[in-house]
Amino acid sequence: MDRTIRIGTRGSRLALQQTQWVVERLRKVKPGLQIETEIIRTVGDRVQDKPLDQLSVQGVFTKELDHALLDGVVDLVVHSLKDLPTVSTEGIAIAAIPEREDARDAFIGKRGVRLAELPKGASVGTSSLRRRAQLLAIRSDLRPTEIRGNIDTRLRKLELSDQNSAIILAAAGLRRIELQNVITEYLDFDQWLPAAGQGALAIACRPDDTAAKRVAAALDNPEVRAAVTAERALLAKVEGGCHVPVGAYGRIVRGALVLDGLVAAIDGSQVVRRQIKGEPADAWQIGEQLGERLLAEGGADILESLEGQ
Repeated sequence: MDRTIRIGTRGSRLALQQTQWVVERLRKVKPGLQIETEIIRTVGDRVQDKPLDQLSVQGVFTKELDHALLDGVVDLVVHSLKDLPTVSTEGIAIAAIPEREDARDAFIGKRGVRLAELPKGASVGTSSLRRRAQLLAIRSDLRPTEIRGNIDTRLRKLELSDQNSAIILAAAGLRRIELQNVITEYLDFDQWLPAAGQGALAIACRPDDTAAKRVAAALDNPEVRAAVTAERALLAKVEGGCHVPVGAYGRIVRGALVLDGLVAAIDGSQVVRRQIKGEPADAWQIGEQLGERLLAEGGADILESLEGQ
C-alpha cells in the first residue's frame, strides 16, 4: 500500500514502547510500509489524584484514542487490552491481538523483600481492587494503599515512601520497558489471577478501512485472541472492571482453551475461583459460562455486597 499508516498511542514510556514494538513487527511483515505515530493524552493520563475505581468515565485510558480513530486523525491505535471496555465502541474493531507478554502480576519489595517476608501490618501500594482483594486473601494482616501513576512514577514513589514496603505491578509492563530486574517475585497463576487481557495488546481500526485492517491483521495471534476473548467474556458477564475485583486467565493447552476466573471480596475474606475448558472457537461462550458459574457459586453475593461500598 502507498499511503502512510498513522498509529495513535498514549504518551507514557510503556505505551510508546508497546507502540514501537508493534511498529517494528509491522515493518518486518510489511517491508517498505510508511508509519507515523501520534501521541494522544487520555483521561487516565491527566487525572492522577483519584483512584481508578472512582473515575466515572468508561475507558479512562482509551476514550480519546477511540475519538482520534473515529475522526480519522489516526488509522490504527495500540491499546493495552486490559484497558479496553468489554463493550466495543461503535465503529471500531480489534484488527489484531499479537503474541502476549507475561500475564502475571509482579511483586516489588523494598530491598528485595518477598510477599511472605513482609512484617505484619506492612503497607503495599496498588491501585487495583483485584490486587487488593487477592493480597488480603493471602495476607489479611497487610495494608493495601492507593498508588497511581505510570511505572516509573510508582517505582519512584516506592523508593521515596516511608509508608509502602512494596508495590504490585503487571509483569508485562516492566518487561516491555526492560525493568524486570526490579521484580522481587512473580505472582504465579496457581495462587493469583491477573486482569482480563493483561499482558496482551490490541490493535484497533475502523472496520471500513480495509487497507489498515489488513496491515494490522498480519500480527494477529489466534491462540492469544481466543484466550483473551474468553477472559473478556467472563469480565462482561460479571460486569467487572476497575470497580470489581475480578481475575481471569486463559491459555491454550494441548489444543483446548483453559480458563480460570475469580470474583473476590475487596477485603479478601471471600474468593470464588473456578476453572472451565472447551474449544478455542467457543471462547466467548466459555467465558460467559465460567462467569455464570462464578456468580451462581457465590460471586453474585460478593458483588451485591460491594454495591453499598
